Amino acid sequence: MRTAYSVETVRTAERELMARLPEGALMQRAAAGLAAACAELLGRVYGSRVVLLVGSGDNGGDALYAGARLARRGAGVTAVLLVPERTHAGGLAALRRAGGTSVAPGAAEPLIRRADLVVDGIVGIGGKGGLRPDAAPLAELARESRAAVVAVDLPSGIEADTGEVLGAAVRADLTVTFGTHKPGLLIDPGREYAGSVRLVDIGLELPAEAELEALQHADVAARLPLPGAASDKYRRGVVGIAAGSARYPGAAVLAVSGALRGGAGAVRYVGPAADAVIASFPETLVSDRGPRRAGRVQAWVVGPGAGDDASAVAEVLEAEVPVLVDADGLRLADRGAVRARRAPTLMTPHAGEAAALLGVSREAVEGARLASVRELAGVYGATVLLKGATTLVADPGGGAVRVNPTGTAWLATAGSGDVLSGLAGSLLAAGLSALEAGSVAAYLHGLAGRFAADGAPAGAHDVASAIPDAWRDVRD
Repeated sequence: MRTAYSVETVRTAERELMARLPEGALMQRAAAGLAAACAELLGRVYGSRVVLLVGSGDNGGDALYAGARLARRGAGVTAVLLVPERTHAGGLAALRRAGGTSVAPGAAEPLIRRADLVVDGIVGIGGKGGLRPDAAPLAELARESRAAVVAVDLPSGIEADTGEVLGAAVRADLTVTFGTHKPGLLIDPGREYAGSVRLVDIGLELPAEAELEALQHADVAARLPLPGAASDKYRRGVVGIAAGSARYPGAAVLAVSGALRGGAGAVRYVGPAADAVIASFPETLVSDRGPRRAGRVQAWVVGPGAGDDASAVAEVLEAEVPVLVDADGLRLADRGAVRARRAPTLMTPHAGEAAALLGVSREAVEGARLASVRELAGVYGATVLLKGATTLVADPGGGAVRVNPTGTAWLATAGSGDVLSGLAGSLLAAGLSALEAGSVAAYLHGLAGRFAADGAPAGAHDVASAIPDAWRDVRD
């Protein structure tokens, strides 16, 4: 499992480690890892042209020491000193001893335009807000150049703890981060600026509970609910789905498809789209008597394509089993009824729905995804899965937020969220907690989206059909 820690936690761990190491040893570890990553990206170090964008403090020091290592291997290295009087003295001396040079920002443009590699050492993880006016033009020159851009620890201008971008920022092809991932590297919009991320172990001792967690294949495989010899459809989990309307019958079909492909032992469907559901999935158990009298289930999914039918949402929220609320159900659910539930509740909004629930703009949610998912979980007393390029899952009681690494832009298609709802509902019915069901479902859904598209357009039905392929890929 990949983990990310806050700036405060990282700083504390760094201080504790530095107290046990010779002076400067920790920076040399970081610089060695940074130089190795730069050399790998360049391919041929000798004769290459490298420009270091150097701010004040340790971040600039890392860049300077790494530049010195590259210069000793034959690269032509020039440091652009944004704050000459506060440049890391030891790093600058090392660069000059290795044959590197330094210039003022005014002389940087032709160097950046001819560079093979630009190293962003402007601002460290403690930086706040966007780049300063003197640094922003250099970041733009690097973006426009043919050079590869490598960020030191975090692209300058990105908020390390949140991934927010509050002004001009560096766009990196590769970010070399030290000790642990920072939340801003895993959450959009910051993730988009980071490019590929390479973690360099520098020996930090970190707490057991992280700020963020990102599941990997082995983590998901360990959580998959697999049937045993004594399993029957009830032991595997029966999920109820109250979805669809005369206008949106397809939402019901897609939610049912996600539940069945997600491993549910059986699906009970309640709603006006029974004919469409049975036509596609004849194994579905249908009822026209409402959720309360539909029969035994281990979890409910309510809301996809429901239109304005608030009665079904209210009945489902009264159930004493786990409930997933999506789409129209989010708008129709009474906040007090959600907070009063004793069984787990999983809400699955996209940014627009989350904005409506919080009474803010969609842009506000998209710009502060981590704060938004935590706030929504707290307000409703429910686990919240905030869909998006980086899907986040937060529990109401706090703890590490799960971030999904498998998302793909091909999932931005009508009905994809309905499939995810059914898939997550099947995992709830199988006994996974709301946090585990949401994060495992998001992971499988992302993989299924990749498999279904494989570089070409694909619809929600194709995504649902690829869920078994995602299961096999995780287990293999």
